[in-house]
Amino acid sequence: QVQLVESGGGLVQAGGSLRLSCAASGRTFSSYTMGWFRQAPGKEREFVARINWSGGRTDYADSVKGRFTISRDNAKNTVYLQMNGLKPEDTAVYYCAAPSVGGTYSSLASRYEYWGQGTQVTVSS
Repeated sequence: QVQLVESGGGLVQAGGSLRLSCAASGRTFSSYTMGWFRQAPGKEREFVARINWSGGRTDYADSVKGRFTISRDNAKNTVYLQMNGLKPEDTAVYYCAAPSVGGTYSSLASRYEYWGQGTQVTVSS
């Protein structure tokens, strides 16, 4: 069974930085895309960033492009989300996710079968 555990959330002032981590277990981590999504109160879950199995390909939502960086360390079975220049509108619960099908590289939440419990990020103005 795949398990994903996020950490690193917290309260930060606008303009600040946080780094989220997601530790994976239960299968060969290095074979799969990983994604980060977020959900703000009263809103649908939305795509933030994705990274392919090797780390050689990444994509971002327009709202975070240039401020967030996704990376992975396959030796540690961990994916990261470095968030700089945080804005109050970045406030949300952040989730890491993994697909069950190898080769999946999608920004759609429906294509990801495994999810972490989420970590709260709050940005004050």
